[in-house]
Amino acid sequence: MSTPVLRRVIRRETHSPRTVATFVAVILLILALVYIGLEIVLSLAAQPALLLGPAAAGGWLIGLPTAQPAGLVIAGSAVLALLGVIFVWLAVTPGRLSKHTLDAGDRAVVVDNGVIASALAQHLSEETGLARENITVGVGHRSVDVTVRPGTGIPLDKSMVQSAAELELETYRLTRRVRTRVRIDRPDAEEDEL
Repeated sequence: MSTPVLRRVIRRETHSPRTVATFVAVILLILALVYIGLEIVLSLAAQPALLLGPAAAGGWLIGLPTAQPAGLVIAGSAVLALLGVIFVWLAVTPGRLSKHTLDAGDRAVVVDNGVIASALAQHLSEETGLARENITVGVGHRSVDVTVRPGTGIPLDKSMVQSAAELELETYRLTRRVRTRVRIDRPDAEEDEL
């Protein structure tokens, strides 16, 4: 992955554009500006305001800190600040798709996390001798979660499953290292009695 073109292709395949967030923000901004413009035009034409005229809105904003309860003003300010932080966060951080890249030399190989999870679950099924539906694998950007549900009375060593999963993941040659967590989910004795 040494060429700039290859790096750009991989980035485009593993990161999502913020198109939806940008679209929502632009639509909300356009609607707000259209409303403000409409209220200004109605005020200039000496027509009644739809909701609040420019002069009344300005007076309300100026008197807001003293006319409203302090708790309500603080809560409203906190909500607006949170919305601002969310929009700034969406603007600055890249969106990540649920994909991983594999080390394939001078080629770009991008694999969906679901494919990695399915292959790992199948391998663990073959290694443990358990049915495929008793193994659940979730693959994230930084971790792989494996849940194994052996039947009652079936001995299963967690460290064996952990090492089998890690060895199989090494054969996939993921460019970003992932942490593997294994959980053995045994049925309760009460469920067996029912």
